[in-house]
Amino acid sequence: MPLGYKGSYQRVHAYLQNKRASPRLVTARPPSPRAVAGWILRHPETLTESEQLQLKAVRSHCPELDALTRHVRSFAVMLTSRQGERLPDWLDAVRQDDLPSLHTLAAGIDRDRDAVIAGLTLPWNSGVVEGHVNRIKMLKRQMFGRAGFHLLRKRVLLAWRTDGLTPYAV
Repeated sequence: MPLGYKGSYQRVHAYLQNKRASPRLVTARPPSPRAVAGWILRHPETLTESEQLQLKAVRSHCPELDALTRHVRSFAVMLTSRQGERLPDWLDAVRQDDLPSLHTLAAGIDRDRDAVIAGLTLPWNSGVVEGHVNRIKMLKRQMFGRAGFHLLRKRVLLAWRTDGLTPYAV
């Protein structure tokens, strides 16, 4: 018994005719959400021409992403040029758009508005203190949480001596 299709020629013709009548358009694959987020968060001048064109196309197709991009970039300008006095206007602009995630951010900023404005305006930062806290936490993790206060204090002070910082009496 020979193997093969046992139906009629007309069925095959109808099946293929249906496929030919509705050709699929070949379209470019849309960019991933991670790629779009990267384009929005990066400085516009660092994007390649291709990335700029793709971001422009995405923004033109999605008004929410366009509004998000505008808010993110205006916040970045405020942050890099230390213009904290513009924060209230930025928060009002964010609240006018229908972007729930940014509304959550705005509510969080409002809880401590004065500190955020100071952080966006003043030239001082707590980077050195945060570095010391990070180092102390690392030392504590190395001891698997079993060391008491006195041993942790001794390790912190000895680590400071080896880092070339001000020596303290141990």
